[in-house]
Amino acid sequence: MTLAKIEPLFQAKLNQLQQQGVRKGDEKIVSGVLPPSDGFGPRYRLQGYNDRAFLRMNSNSYLGLAQHPTVIAAETRAVEEFGAGPGAVRFISGTYAPHVELERRLAAFHGREAAMLFSAAYATMVGVLPQLISEQTMVISDALNHNCIISAIRLAHTAAKAIYKHGDMLELESILSANRDRHQRVCVVTDGIFSMRGDHAPLAELDACCTKYQSDYPEGIVTLVDDSHGIGAFGLSGRGTEEVTDVQADVLVGTLGKAFGVNGGYVVASATTIAYLRETAPLYIYSNPITPAEAAAALAALDILESDEGLGLLEKLRHFSQKLRTGLQQLGFETLTGEHPIVPIFIRDTAKTAALVAHLFDHNILATGLNYPVVPQGDQEIRLQVSAEHTEKDLDYLLEVLGCFNN
Repeated sequence: MTLAKIEPLFQAKLNQLQQQGVRKGDEKIVSGVLPPSDGFGPRYRLQGYNDRAFLRMNSNSYLGLAQHPTVIAAETRAVEEFGAGPGAVRFISGTYAPHVELERRLAAFHGREAAMLFSAAYATMVGVLPQLISEQTMVISDALNHNCIISAIRLAHTAAKAIYKHGDMLELESILSANRDRHQRVCVVTDGIFSMRGDHAPLAELDACCTKYQSDYPEGIVTLVDDSHGIGAFGLSGRGTEEVTDVQADVLVGTLGKAFGVNGGYVVASATTIAYLRETAPLYIYSNPITPAEAAAALAALDILESDEGLGLLEKLRHFSQKLRTGLQQLGFETLTGEHPIVPIFIRDTAKTAALVAHLFDHNILATGLNYPVVPQGDQEIRLQVSAEHTEKDLDYLLEVLGCFNN
């Protein structure tokens, strides 16, 4: 056996990605974490970069709970009690008490009847969406939805697919109106918070639009929202886009790997829907769950989120996000208004985006550049992500470094 004939094709693709400026290249490896000191937040060591200590502005750990001593202690105790891994899939003795308790708590947190854990949020969407779709179903998707939604749609056997311009409810309504009596069911799927920009879906308008056309489809219109970047980071109590818009989706996907600071994904919905998904979603049935210790850590993170401490962390996150947006605008950078801790800097040029990422790295700041085709042509950006583990001095330093580049 040999890969000799196909490897040149692989190399050609790698070269193409390099020329487009979107090849990720070698991963930077975190080799250590330094605790906060002198008014600055934690700093991160990278393998191969000697003693440099980096400010991380590209982490999804919005509340800083990955380093919280209560979360770490909960995971440590559970490892000692249950071991390092589950040892089986859920229906073959792989379900542990922390899994069941976490599902119960997540359902209650989101005001739903039931919840179901997956190994990751990506696996959740790919596992759930195809099970909501029949061969008589039309799927309608926002143009800026995450790759997990795009992949899930590709895996599903749909009758038809449609994409509406980002956040354009008039186009969504036009699609629903034009397809009346053509399909048995419609599934409208959207991100809650859009991961590239930090803006949120207009769920109230989306819900009203779907309600208007619900009776035109024999099996109705199902709404599915992935709010992985919103839950724990958006809304006064951290319940995400649903809280901010005062609307509940039929099915909600979330993650434990961002604001909760742990690992894994989940879905919440009605009890009947969750029971159906447990019997039909292959990425649940045939994959090991998160470890019992990860479930215990997530429970501890949820306890913090629902406490006064959690409300304080959310308030700090909103304050820092606004501080960064205001500072960027004062420096002449283009960004979006909002309260979410994803704060984009629109550069709108691939080479300049790469240059700014390099400038930040030279000053010991980790940030992510997003270029076409990851984002639409002309929307090239730096995605900054604020965390409650940051300090005022961290953001002042970041703005100082950015000001040097802009001048």
